[in-house]
Amino acid sequence: MSDCSKTAIRKEALAARKAAFAAGQGMACEHLSGALGRFGGAALSGYLPIRSEIDPRPAMAAHPGPVGVPVILGPAQPLIFRRWTPEARLVEGPFGAMVPEEGAEVVPRVLIVPLVAFDRRGFRLGYGGGFYDRTLERLRARGPVTAIGFAFAAQELPEVPTEPTDQPLDLIVTEKGVITPRP
Repeated sequence: MSDCSKTAIRKEALAARKAAFAAGQGMACEHLSGALGRFGGAALSGYLPIRSEIDPRPAMAAHPGPVGVPVILGPAQPLIFRRWTPEARLVEGPFGAMVPEEGAEVVPRVLIVPLVAFDRRGFRLGYGGGFYDRTLERLRARGPVTAIGFAFAAQELPEVPTEPTDQPLDLIVTEKGVITPRP
């Protein structure tokens, strides 16, 4: 798949996400909290939404274990996750994402992953930096990790273009429910 094709798909998917965002999240966080329930107090990474991303913060705040959010260290590097609470003091990080000003590193067992588009095979299209693919590869090499894509149903595509380095999602949660990917 050429970069031009991915760029065009990203543009269309972002437009669909923006329209869905305007309509509201519906039951998305309730479905996400339900999916997270099976992991108890396992270390969780979420994210602080930018632009029209669906907002996982209510589910993150309700999680009984430690919660981190991604911090970008630099191009072509895996993410780290800094401890987050709803009261954490935030500063602007790369790409306009807010990050906790300080906090211990959290090594997640479960990750809530933002995305631009997804398919039912469990693949996602992100912003193109490869941060989550590198991060998931590193974490999965250490042990079991569950990656949960969180998106609006309107972000689903019949098939997302993939690369050999793409890491699949284990679950996808939308305002319509939980999707278990099929190969």
